Amino acid sequence: MTVPVWPTQLPRPTRRGYGAAPQDPRIRRNAETGPPGFRRRFSSHARLVNLSVIVSRFEKGIFDTFWLEETDRGLVPFWMPDPTSDGWALLTEDGTPLTTEDGTPLLIAAQWLCLLTEQPSETVYAQVDFEIAFQVAVLP
Repeated sequence: MTVPVWPTQLPRPTRRGYGAAPQDPRIRRNAETGPPGFRRRFSSHARLVNLSVIVSRFEKGIFDTFWLEETDRGLVPFWMPDPTSDGWALLTEDGTPLTTEDGTPLLIAAQWLCLLTEQPSETVYAQVDFEIAFQVAVLP
């Protein structure tokens, strides 16, 4: 079984919908007196990331097919380009892009292995496009 890959036809997630937080690996123990206690619930934890994409009607069909069939409604993990790093130029300390001998910039290639954690929600955007919001768990 091959791991599905985020469709290249879909646009990069927007900055507006981005938000990330680590998954809390602790479980709280309530004490009758004194401060609360914590213990580890599991040894590795994911990073939860909220994303949204603005898509055309055609791209919405691509997303829906990917979610329904490729990830089996979020049950199957998939590879996704890291929206915070993938495709950005490598820079020197002073901010100058690193290039090859012919002047082509060197780009970062970063991938996430993730799961869709909740059913995606969609909003009609400008009566033509759709904004699809979803959360992924970036697996360790």
